[in-house]
Amino acid sequence: MRYTEIADDFSASRMGLGCSSMSHGYGEDDRDPEESVRVIHRALDLGINLFDSADVYGPFSNELLLGRALGSCPGKGQVATKCGLIAREDGTFRRDGRPEHLRRACEGSLRRLGTEVIDLYQLHRVDPEVPLAETWGALGELVQEGKVRGLGISHATREEIERVHAIHPITAIQYELSVWERRSRDALLPWCERNGVGFLAFAPLGRGFLSGRVNEGDLIEGDSRRRDPRFEEPAMRVNRAIVHGLEKVAERHGATPAQVAVAWVLAQSDSVVPIPGTRRMRWLEENHGAVRLTLTANDLKDLEGLPDAEGEMRWDEERAGRTGTEARPTDDRSRRWA
Repeated sequence: MRYTEIADDFSASRMGLGCSSMSHGYGEDDRDPEESVRVIHRALDLGINLFDSADVYGPFSNELLLGRALGSCPGKGQVATKCGLIAREDGTFRRDGRPEHLRRACEGSLRRLGTEVIDLYQLHRVDPEVPLAETWGALGELVQEGKVRGLGISHATREEIERVHAIHPITAIQYELSVWERRSRDALLPWCERNGVGFLAFAPLGRGFLSGRVNEGDLIEGDSRRRDPRFEEPAMRVNRAIVHGLEKVAERHGATPAQVAVAWVLAQSDSVVPIPGTRRMRWLEENHGAVRLTLTANDLKDLEGLPDAEGEMRWDEERAGRTGTEARPTDDRSRRWA
């Protein structure tokens, strides 16, 4: 495994592991906590040292699972978890960026993870009803108190990122980045590189679609992808062209489309750490193979030439306030990438 200095004094493996699907988001029929623990342990064996979670995954059960898995391997893994969302009983979320909530959330995460310090504590969403300076200032205090090592932020605009970075330095931002979702690369990655800020790329496999293994009608009840416009059957049929492009490049290397998709994310910058999520050993092993895959200039040119994806991503609709996953609609300001 290769490693990269994503920010001052913060080194991470070139690929991390997203843990949310072990407890959240893709239906419950085949979840196996013991298998998930084995996956985390195998990731450590492969040299992966960054594990991404959040208090709302489960809710809470994902942090408990990760804490149990890493607790038997002290000192080997770094935890990136998140705060600022509260799960409702119906599965939707509301934002809460109040300092008092963030302090309680941090204490809860520390307890569930079984650690004295969180390596990367990320604001999951900006709360438009709380001054951002108050929210970020409270998180900065957690760093000063030694409860948090570095701060991150997810789904923020560049203007918001610049504002909080001036209050307390950002270690990493987290945004979706993949062959079929490139806007964050163009709008935010150059800023990260200029400012020495890491970029955690979630969903580098397009929630599994770019692996070529997700077909129309495959999504079970409770799978969050059923709410995603790109997973509606007409859009999925059109988006097969993107998978076919990945397959052509994969054939040149004796690789899989999933490995090419993750390798493309890795090729964007040394500041980028993809965090593909899985709860299955075989997919972890496959994803890990992308670290050894070097795409050629022709490969990258062909991948850049792939068509844009059909259908808005769920995050686009969330920014427009249409999915019901938030307590209140976001304003036009939060829809701007730059």
